[in-house]
This record gives sequence, C-alpha cells and structure tokens, in this order.
Amino acid sequence: MTQAAFFVLTALVDEPRHGYGIVQVVDELSEGHVQLRIGTLYGVLDRLAADGLIERDREEVQQGRLRRYYRLTDAGGAALSAEARRMAAGARAATERMAAHRPPSAGPAPAGSVRRPGLAGGTA
Repeated sequence: MTQAAFFVLTALVDEPRHGYGIVQVVDELSEGHVQLRIGTLYGVLDRLAADGLIERDREEVQQGRLRRYYRLTDAGGAALSAEARRMAAGARAATERMAAHRPPSAGPAPAGSVRRPGLAGGTA
C-alpha cells in the first residue's frame, strides 16, 4: 500500500469526506510529509474504489461545484488495520535493531545493560 493510499484511508476512518477535505486531513495526519495534489488524489481514490476499499457516499453541490464524498468500506478498514500492524511491526524491528547495535562512537552502554564477552562490544 502506498503512503498516499494509507493516509487517504486513515482520513476516511471517522467520516465521509470530499476531495479537498481529504487533502487537508492527509496533510495534518502526515504532519505535512504527504502533500496530495488533486490529480494524484483522484488517481488514489479511483484505485481504492476499484479495489473496494472506499466507495462514494454522496454528492453535493457547493457554490456551483459538485463535491463528491467518499467513505471507507469494511474491506478498507480491514486493509488499513492490517497495513498499520505491518508498519508498526516494521518500526519495532528497526527500533530494536538500532537499540541493539550501538556503534563504538555512541558512548557507554546504558545503565543496567550487560556486556557479553565475544559479541564485539554488543550489549544485551
């Protein structure tokens, strides 16, 4: 799942949203790291809809323009949940590996850690 798709699904968890609303929530959720342009957004929305992860909720006319609202499907919620678990597991694995690998320049081992002989200066 792309980062854009992940954040679009996340933006739709709590309520249906129209395109510009999705863009705003994605920007907020990603702390500005994912900035969707309208063309990119509608490509993502079309793919997610084709995969059955989102669907149209309704259309409204606002100031002479049509706003199409999208909502998360049950399959979309399940896919988002699975992706969030996958990402969390990856982050945990990276964090654990980084904590276990303390380069010599990183300074002394944290208090309470035990140095094991024969492990090239590693701590456990």
